[in-house]
Amino acid sequence: MRKYIYNSRDVAAYFKYFSVPSYLEVSYMQYIFNLGNKVLAEPLTRDFEGFKKEVYRELYFLWANGFENEKADISKMTSEGEFTLICDQECICLESYMKLICLHLIFSSNLPYITLNFTGLMTQLGIKCGVELYEENCRKVCESLQLEVKDSFGKPFDLSLGIPDELLRVSLGTEFKQSLDTRNFKETLRNEQMNWLKDLKDKSFKLFGSIPARKKTTKSRQSGSSNKNHMNSGNNVVRNSAQPKGTPKTNR
Repeated sequence: MRKYIYNSRDVAAYFKYFSVPSYLEVSYMQYIFNLGNKVLAEPLTRDFEGFKKEVYRELYFLWANGFENEKADISKMTSEGEFTLICDQECICLESYMKLICLHLIFSSNLPYITLNFTGLMTQLGIKCGVELYEENCRKVCESLQLEVKDSFGKPFDLSLGIPDELLRVSLGTEFKQSLDTRNFKETLRNEQMNWLKDLKDKSFKLFGSIPARKKTTKSRQSGSSNKNHMNSGNNVVRNSAQPKGTPKTNR
């Protein structure tokens, strides 16, 4: 089985489906571009700026076609009448969905596997074909995308024997994963953002200086004159002929 190589449409669809923030799109593109032809089609690996333009064109196509987020119909990821490259035409949605899953595992190197129920996926993706054809396509797409399938106990599972109605672990193949960058891409990206914010903060201090901390203001005590007035008012009360509460009135 020929190994599948990703194109700009696949990368753009990943951004849409997994809601990658727009300010991180270039960082994601740079990462997969650096992986080279092990992941990307050869023409896309020659010039990064050209690769970016192709991805942004596909982002517009997906948006215009109604593929905006994870709630969108997977069939909107492809053009009308588009032919499959891995699966049979009846299972084009399975091919599109599994490409997104594989890209997620590539971008999330700290994620060992994801769990999928292939039987339930048939209904979820709206695939209408025979069960035998669907099971064969599940085997083909995992093999072409270099994915390994294991049962819930972590033992290898042979999809050619059929698909059970239970969760299976899907992960990148061992050889394929070892050929990729072993660094944690998202952790590296997080560190780069922190360093960028630190540099920005240092430049701001050099340009504007440090901002003095605001002191907490407390309510000032009453002035001497107000205290004097208060004392006078107290004396007036004492001199008043009114009987204080709880004190017997004396005869005068």
